[in-house]
Amino acid sequence: MRVDELANQLGVVAFAGASQAEVVDVTHDSRLAGPGIAFVAIRGAQADGNRFVPQAVDAGAVCVVSEAAAPADCSIPWMRVSDARAALARAAAAVHGWPSSRLKLVGITGTNGKTTSTYLVDSIIRRAEGTSAMISTIRYGIDGTSGESQHTTPEASDIQRLLAQAVAAGCRSAVIEVSSHAIELKRANDLSFAVAVFTNLTQDHLDFHRTMEAYFDAKKKLFDGRLGEPPNSSCINIDDDFGRKLTGLAGGKVITYGLSRGADVTTEGFKLGAGRLEFKAKTGAGDIEIASKLTGRPHVYNILGAISAGLALGFEKDQIAEGVADCPNVPGRFEQVAEAEMLGFKVIVDYAHTDDALKKVLATARELAGSEGRVITVFGCGGDRDRAKRPLMGQAAGALSDFAIATSDNPRTEDPGAIIDDIEPGLKKTGRPYHRITDRKEAIFEGINRAEPGDIVVIAGKGHETYQVIGTVRQHFDDREVARQAIAERAHSIEAGSFK
Repeated sequence: MRVDELANQLGVVAFAGASQAEVVDVTHDSRLAGPGIAFVAIRGAQADGNRFVPQAVDAGAVCVVSEAAAPADCSIPWMRVSDARAALARAAAAVHGWPSSRLKLVGITGTNGKTTSTYLVDSIIRRAEGTSAMISTIRYGIDGTSGESQHTTPEASDIQRLLAQAVAAGCRSAVIEVSSHAIELKRANDLSFAVAVFTNLTQDHLDFHRTMEAYFDAKKKLFDGRLGEPPNSSCINIDDDFGRKLTGLAGGKVITYGLSRGADVTTEGFKLGAGRLEFKAKTGAGDIEIASKLTGRPHVYNILGAISAGLALGFEKDQIAEGVADCPNVPGRFEQVAEAEMLGFKVIVDYAHTDDALKKVLATARELAGSEGRVITVFGCGGDRDRAKRPLMGQAAGALSDFAIATSDNPRTEDPGAIIDDIEPGLKKTGRPYHRITDRKEAIFEGINRAEPGDIVVIAGKGHETYQVIGTVRQHFDDREVARQAIAERAHSIEAGSFK
């Protein structure tokens, strides 16, 4: 696409330095600018992209797109726009040939369950079509290749580039997690969704959205056409209060799922075990026998949502069942640390970082522990994030654990002790025993050293993450690695006769 053709797509306010040069890619990162690349200057919360225009120009960028007026000394074409974020999405979509319109794109949103649901849908697509593209919190991948994600939903230019690569690789369908932040920051603009899935909505991100109404309104945009056009089909969890509201607002064909009577996709019961989940899904297309490697009651909802998406995509029942069966355990989602089995107890690492998610994880742990085993929980809350959920997290941990340890998550620029101060009222309300241990490694060791045969230790909050942010420094930290260290040291102490 030529620079002047791109200007026509963006409806620019002003255009200086018209050019016939070709645009082959779009970026908001001056470090990725180069010949043939349009640089879009975004004003962010931390930095203003206009400061980096000189670097982009020096790198060979073919044009600049900005909300600011062109400087007098600018040496390359400059497009002034009213909204740089919206322009970034539209420019990337146009330059890459509107790739989402050449795919059956599934968008999944909600507070909890997005990542697991994305893995399930990806697995179903691969079983049905042989190849798939996935963009998730944990990774993005095309036909089995994988790259590490930096955000739940990447920037608009990255999304459009990945989808164009998916089309080139022969993918017919793709699935993407769509966060409320991404919707509000216009990363999901100019995407055409074949299917949109709503998992649930519980308190989170109020540091960004301020109110639950605003949070819900952001999610609604995926379904009501405000991102460009409504999805062809909307798959909605009607066991969720906000989901029930959404059914009357969503565009396209609405497919409901849940355990409620009247849901289009549902089940009358399920068998739950460690690494096993079995049930019969009842759908308008007939019953589907489900056998999954996932563990826990919440995954019943994730699977029902994925089944709904599979039916909306037109897949056969056996393709959906086989796709669910193929889906592996998702990293950091009720992930078992196998080494603990030799000591007779279980250690679970989970990403739960809201009170609702923590309740569901601990309820599953309680169910697996039975009447004899105890549940020991190690958890924290992120710094520089929604403070209102901290006592709620404490109350959830205290109410459903036999013993809880409040510790650091990613404290960022907050005092870790002050974060635990915010958590503590919720713990105290339950009257259950707990400890405060600021150092997360020490807290994990304490939790594992307290465990006895039959117990379950839940380490919640960070899941798949392999880092901890203290201050402004990101340092390596993996709950699973630390748990294995603690297990190994305890095993060694037992062998040496020094552990009591």
